[in-house]
Amino acid sequence: MFLIKPIIWVVALLIWAALSKKHKQQILYAAVGLLLFFSNGALLGTVMNAYEAGYPERRHYDVGIVLGGFSGLNKRNNKIAFSGAGDRLFQAVSLFKSNQIDKILVASGSANLLDNEVKEADLVINYLKLIGIPDSALLVENQSRNTVENARNSIGLIGKVKPDAKILVITSAWHIPRAKMIFDRQSKHKIEYYPTNFAGPDQIDFADFIIPSASALGGWEMLFKEWIGLAVDRLRS
Repeated sequence: MFLIKPIIWVVALLIWAALSKKHKQQILYAAVGLLLFFSNGALLGTVMNAYEAGYPERRHYDVGIVLGGFSGLNKRNNKIAFSGAGDRLFQAVSLFKSNQIDKILVASGSANLLDNEVKEADLVINYLKLIGIPDSALLVENQSRNTVENARNSIGLIGKVKPDAKILVITSAWHIPRAKMIFDRQSKHKIEYYPTNFAGPDQIDFADFIIPSASALGGWEMLFKEWIGLAVDRLRS
């Protein structure tokens, strides 16, 4: 993950320029060029909008699978803490309340190699009960550590509860291309996908073209990570 950060590439070029006795100016130009390229919000926004999935047609589904990676344990108060991807859960609750999904399946164990006692799905289920979602509407899959295991375990669980279920996978818009590839391999039934927390902007303003954006650097890092994951999952399929 360290090597896919554009800011690391820029810093490496700057250090190279500082230590180099030859081509110092050309290396500095390359560093500035990389910084301007990857901090351009309009460029990132265009790529994100082309890559991210759109909304499916409004239908009714038996189960909405919420993919984890959006929350953790706040050790200060021992309660759940949400990240920006928490929109995955909030949209699932909205879909449930509007009767578009009958059940919410939370799929997430622990991706922490050292401390795997805290299961994200357990934290989320407790939160959903706290806000009034009935037990009868909840399913939990708390053993998976990645999207591949999310798909395998969730499809297996749904097969035991309702084999012919109509399924909606709810996850971040930028994560859907990889999630779709993985879930479609695991299930014989047609699955649809509901995008949340879009990284691409609703519209690209003139300022996005000319004002460098620090958040754009993080956006490219996230996109590179997702593309690498997509390539790896495709190779091992």
